Amino acid sequence: MKANFSFILIIITPIFLLTSCSGLDIQPPELDKYDDGRPKAGKLFGDINLLGGNRDTEPGRASDININGFLWRASLDTLSFLPLSSADPFGGVIITDWYTPPESPNERLKVTAYLIGRQLRSDGIRISAFKQEYKKNTGWVNAYLDDTTNSQLEDAILSRARELRVSSKNQ
Repeated sequence: MKANFSFILIIITPIFLLTSCSGLDIQPPELDKYDDGRPKAGKLFGDINLLGGNRDTEPGRASDININGFLWRASLDTLSFLPLSSADPFGGVIITDWYTPPESPNERLKVTAYLIGRQLRSDGIRISAFKQEYKKNTGWVNAYLDDTTNSQLEDAILSRARELRVSSKNQ
C-alpha cells in the first residue's frame, strides 16, 4: 500500500506543478527608453554575438557591445594621459589609476567614466573624478574637486566623439 501511494505521488506531483504555472500572466519585456527599440530581455546572452553572425550595425556602434563606439574611442583618447586601471567595453566602464601631475606632486587624480547606451548623445556619458592631496601627518586625503571638472571632461569626450563621427562619414 505504501509503495502505491509513493508511486501515485511521483506521478501526480509533476502534473500538479506543470498545471499550476498556467495561471501566470506573462508580459512581453519592456523597452528601454535609451535603447534603439530592442527589448531588454529575451536573449540568453543579451546582445553579445558569440558566433559572429551577420548583423546590420549603425556607424560608430561596435556589433558586440552595448555602447556607442565613438564615445568609447573618444573616452579612451581623452583620458589617455591617465594610467588605465580597467576598461570594460561590455559594461561601458573605464577606470583610471591615480595620476600625479609633475607640476603638483602633492596632488593626484583618478577618473571613472560610465558610458550609457548605443547612441551618441550628451547624456551618454557620466564622469566621476576624484582628487586627493598628500598631508605629511595623515598621508593621502580626499580633497574638494569642483563639479565643473566632471562637466569639462564630459564635454571634451563628447567633442572628440563628434570629431570621430564626422571623420568616419567623410571616409
